[in-house]
Amino acid sequence: MKILNQPVQPDCIPVSSQWLAGQGAGSWFWIGLTNSEKEFQIKRFSPTGVLECDRIFICNEIGFQISEPFAFRYLSHCAYCTIIQNEMEFTFSFVIQ
Repeated sequence: MKILNQPVQPDCIPVSSQWLAGQGAGSWFWIGLTNSEKEFQIKRFSPTGVLECDRIFICNEIGFQISEPFAFRYLSHCAYCTIIQNEMEFTFSFVIQ
């Protein structure tokens, strides 16, 4: 199966979103701050800009800095996300409320 290249980013997706390509698929991911140091809002969009999930996630490790460069990596979906920053892997889990 072929890797889906990054499409043109739809206007409805936040500019700071990142494209995560996959085999035959791909998604846009956006992360933002909440009122908690360990909790983050993460949104996932389809290639065409349809919001697929908008949830609060908890960072399972200490040290993630949203203001520093980072990249979403696999495994990332609506219940679990992986981010690489400064060669460290940070995992984020959906908080059931």
